[in-house]
Amino acid sequence: MITLPSSRRGWLKAAGASVLGMVLAGCDRIAENPKVLGVIDAAEGLNRRAQRLLASRRTLAPEFSRASISRDFRANGTTNPADDDYRALAEDGFAGWRLVVDGLVDHPLSLSLDQVRALPARTQVTRHDCVEGWSGIAEWKGARMTALLAAAGLKPTARYIVLHCADTFDAGAPEGQRKYYESLDLVDALHPQTILAYEMNGETLAIPHGAPLRLRAEKHLGYKQAKYVMRVEAVDSLDHIGAGKGGFWPDRGYERYAGI
Repeated sequence: MITLPSSRRGWLKAAGASVLGMVLAGCDRIAENPKVLGVIDAAEGLNRRAQRLLASRRTLAPEFSRASISRDFRANGTTNPADDDYRALAEDGFAGWRLVVDGLVDHPLSLSLDQVRALPARTQVTRHDCVEGWSGIAEWKGARMTALLAAAGLKPTARYIVLHCADTFDAGAPEGQRKYYESLDLVDALHPQTILAYEMNGETLAIPHGAPLRLRAEKHLGYKQAKYVMRVEAVDSLDHIGAGKGGFWPDRGYERYAGI
């Protein structure tokens, strides 16, 4: 390794209500039907393609004034990882933390938090939309994913960026499927608003919100916004990551593509 020098929302809600209704009705067999799963996968692909036909890949998610920042922004998911390694890093103020960038790159990296902060950055005030039905507006500042990947040098075979996180989200899952992770294809990874945030509302990112580094991919729903990021891996396939669906929640039935 080297080290660097010093609106579809309404449709989604309706679809979500329909799925919830099936679950409440005890239709678990639907989720096990290969034909149904095939239709869902095809619909997801169509959904993704339709959005990209209607909007440029560089179209920005809405941004707001600082006056719009939510007084109370909920911390989704894990709020304080119990993992011993993470706890040790947090107790030391993340002085020993490193962001690993590897996989299909020409120059694997191991960056301190100061080095991540030295990368070209972006500040944006955006809305976080959670599948649980709540939203919050916050200001985020972080390293541009484009700058990070440019420093590492993506190989031509790279197709996805996988974010590996510090928190064990499901200790009862099979080995290799316990840690939280998420993924983006290159269209979304290289989007202008895709950043690795280290500040929230003008302050250092707090542990409940993902310290020291979290993903903000502003054209995606909340569960894509991975927290406690430790490693960024460039891959040509998602088949060998977790259960092969492209994210901790997609492995458990959510859509891998969560664009809004």
